[in-house]
Amino acid sequence: MDHYGHALRPPARRCYLEVSNISKDLSDLEEGPDAPERPMLTKTSYCPIESIKSAAKIAAYDMMKFYTGNRTGDVPGNLPPPYYWWEAGAMFGSLVDYYYYTNDSQYNDVTTQALLFQVGPNRDYMTPNQTKTEGNDDQGFWGLAVMSAAEQRFPDPPAEQPQWLSLAQAVFNSQALRWDTQFCKGGLRWQIFTFNTGYDYKNTISNGAFFNLGARLAKYTGNQTYADWAEKTWDWSESVGFIKLPEYYFYDGGHTALNCTDINRIQWSYNPGIFLLGAAHMYNYTDGSEKWRTRIEGILNGTNLFFSPDVTDVMYEVACEGPGTCNTDNKSFKAYLSRWMAATTKLAPFTYDFIMPKLRASAAAAALQCSGGTNGRTCGLRWTEGAKYDGSTGVGEQMSAMEVFQSNLITKVEAPVTNNTGGTSKGDPSAGTGGTSRQPGLATNSVTKKDRVGAGILTTLVLMGVVGGAWWIVA
Repeated sequence: MDHYGHALRPPARRCYLEVSNISKDLSDLEEGPDAPERPMLTKTSYCPIESIKSAAKIAAYDMMKFYTGNRTGDVPGNLPPPYYWWEAGAMFGSLVDYYYYTNDSQYNDVTTQALLFQVGPNRDYMTPNQTKTEGNDDQGFWGLAVMSAAEQRFPDPPAEQPQWLSLAQAVFNSQALRWDTQFCKGGLRWQIFTFNTGYDYKNTISNGAFFNLGARLAKYTGNQTYADWAEKTWDWSESVGFIKLPEYYFYDGGHTALNCTDINRIQWSYNPGIFLLGAAHMYNYTDGSEKWRTRIEGILNGTNLFFSPDVTDVMYEVACEGPGTCNTDNKSFKAYLSRWMAATTKLAPFTYDFIMPKLRASAAAAALQCSGGTNGRTCGLRWTEGAKYDGSTGVGEQMSAMEVFQSNLITKVEAPVTNNTGGTSKGDPSAGTGGTSRQPGLATNSVTKKDRVGAGILTTLVLMGVVGGAWWIVA
């Protein structure tokens, strides 16, 4: 039985995942002079836990080579260009996961430093170094990182510092204040400030992060208000057409000027992923509601879109990997689908048999793709290419490999805790209800928005001009 009183499926007898050919001791990795040889994963009946941890450890080390926020004169929590602030929050969320799966604490201090440095004066992740360019999705990813810290009992900050649960509540509350019924009958806008490009767009990832966070706060705290917001957000996303039934396709968003009727039908893997984990929490919170079970099953069936038809059960970013158009943000999306699929098995154990074969096959394929760079183990983007390194490198590629590796340890870790099952993080139900969170539209100083696609935004016109009638765009 897990912490929620549900029977857990026993671990499969055949793991199909083994890391071999790591010839050097990993102490060399931490000291840095000589890196170990790349991990190789092969299908086998034997799967040593420490080997999977080793693969995750290598991927984490190579990911953190891109981080500069712990250097003198740099800003803790920030990644250098071309990475945007939201991906830094996502990366530190992956390091919270890393500790949860491996119990390796070597990145805990730098993770805590980053998560606390970026909170901003109102402790709601509206930090001055990003406020004039951040969107609801950006803030949401930092909120999800600290929510994971609370659920996974990541070491609590010093008492005088803001606590993980209160920070997650602050992000949620600040976004609830931005729920906009003037256009599209509800929902969050992509951008927070009126002067930023994208303020006139409501998108699935911003609302998905709000839904995900609300569902998890409901489970953690037992407060029905969070669950009500989660229900409301799902219902709105479905009614406006961002969730298309019965296929459970998750489209990108629509513009307020047209009341969100101009739906951009591009599909990114993190959208169903973020709704999947939220739905799993709602299923668990409602003691196995048939409605939420049906939704989970529908989402999972819809995720087949993101597993290659050519290489069985191997994850790929269908919208951009084929044509080679993935941008910096897109290259990290598989990390989140891996993360949230694995976590779903803890909240909704009936999903285990569907999810785990895909995570095993994807991990094996990802490890083969970790074959590039001067060290011979740099992780590429296209897991479907096997050991033929595709030349792509970066935070997203390393994070995706790390998350899919460590997700295969999901049966070896405890279920996420709550206030009633061992959670230690302190909350503040009123956090985030003041300061700049309340009326962001009153800001008047103009800031030029960087040309980014932090939420995977592509206009339908440009999209159709580039890829024509691609099969994964469904009318």
